[in-house]
Amino acid sequence: MKILIADDDPQIVRALRITLRASGYDVIAAADGATAIQAAIEQKPDLYMIDLGMPNLDGVEVITAVRGWSTAPILVVSGRTGSADKVEALDAGADDYVTKPFAIDELLARIRALGRRGAPVESTTGESAVVNFGLVTVDLVAHTVRRDGAPVHLTPTEWQLLEILIRNAGRLVTRQTILTQVWGSEHVTDTGYLRLYMSQLRKKLEDDPAQPKHLLTEQGMGYRFEP
Repeated sequence: MKILIADDDPQIVRALRITLRASGYDVIAAADGATAIQAAIEQKPDLYMIDLGMPNLDGVEVITAVRGWSTAPILVVSGRTGSADKVEALDAGADDYVTKPFAIDELLARIRALGRRGAPVESTTGESAVVNFGLVTVDLVAHTVRRDGAPVHLTPTEWQLLEILIRNAGRLVTRQTILTQVWGSEHVTDTGYLRLYMSQLRKKLEDDPAQPKHLLTEQGMGYRFEP
């Protein structure tokens, strides 16, 4: 797997380069946003690790640019701990967020989890490839979402969450099941991330995100999709 690290802290880049290469990853480094975008175009990495506070285009601008042509997973690695920064990065297209300082074991686990997301979720319901609910049309084969005829951009993580729920329409999907399938068994207690992503999905797909009709919470248990 080829990983692009975009960070203006040379010590962090040096440490990550050593650690990731020792774990078998190919590493590309960029010290500012503009260089990161150029490297992304030329190198086509399989995964991005992006800091938010970079010169010559910040991390959110890099994420937005990358999402214009790539669906590769994006992991934000930043010293910014505020929820507003996390929401902005996720809205722009990031898949996960790790705050500095971080534990190397956790970082590697998140990278492994992101790398597993390319595997399709198998159907258990025999549903049609096209699913309609409210003003939304989801094509499970083409991986497209439209709302009232207009394309809706979902991050790879948002898509995987939606696909899991749709393929289990009408049935409770526990938080542990979703977390294991999307993030890996190491993250079965990371319910905060799951709530945040579900909130983002509702903002994009529900008529009234505060009172969802289709992406429902089963209090204390998990989530359920109602067409």
